[in-house]
Amino acid sequence: MERGSGLIIDNKAEGFDRDGNREFINFLSYSKGGAGELKSQLYRCFDKKLITKDQFEEYSLKCQELQNKLEVL
Repeated sequence: MERGSGLIIDNKAEGFDRDGNREFINFLSYSKGGAGELKSQLYRCFDKKLITKDQFEEYSLKCQELQNKLEVL
């Protein structure tokens, strides 16, 4: 899960350091993919009973909210 959350943060930061809007949008898209990866990892954690159903639902909702915020044109 650390990798997925790292992808979100790292790509957003790198996008801000780029010169053009097109590159920035690309990095936001990569961040959105990181949120999708994190959501997939949550499914695995729940399946292995590493997190509770309540935790799974809470974190999944946060991932979905983040994906919605990162929706690009």
